[in-house]
Amino acid sequence: MSGPRFLAICGSLREQSFNRKLLNLAVAEAQRLGAEVDVVEAKALVMPIYDGELEASEGLPPAAAALKERLRAAAGLIIASPEYNYSIPGGLKNAIDWISRPPAPPFKDRWAALMGASTGAYATLRMQPHLRQVLGNLGMYLLPGQVLLPGAHQAFDEKNQLREPLRLRAVSELMEALIHQTRR
Repeated sequence: MSGPRFLAICGSLREQSFNRKLLNLAVAEAQRLGAEVDVVEAKALVMPIYDGELEASEGLPPAAAALKERLRAAAGLIIASPEYNYSIPGGLKNAIDWISRPPAPPFKDRWAALMGASTGAYATLRMQPHLRQVLGNLGMYLLPGQVLLPGAHQAFDEKNQLREPLRLRAVSELMEALIHQTRR
């Protein structure tokens, strides 16, 4: 039996972000567990700010249309995102706004696993409820667990691996849960 297919998105546009490092570990773990993972390049999230008039006159921007199709082909999402001003980063939220537009918004009945890394003590504890609310209202199922990585500036070694085995185990358990739920 082949594994499920997931779309992996980093909410940070920075190439060397802690959340990109965390997402890379989750992707590797999901693949090790038999899943196929389509990783979205950060620049694919760069699109105009959602504007209903622009949508009416020009339709979805090409980046949004492509992202929407990639999510349609997936059983779920893996998201690693920072929090900006205690909430969802603007680029990630804007991408969600664009691809949620009719016809056939691609979120319904798909699973999502959320993670976040930050140099602060709270990791992304304040952002994740906002993201859960948005995705849940779009019809996604969200795993009850998540990965929170505080002190991210000290969490990775020189090979971008997590220094603490318990943190890596949390990533592995989240990917196991995501795969299990999508196979149900």
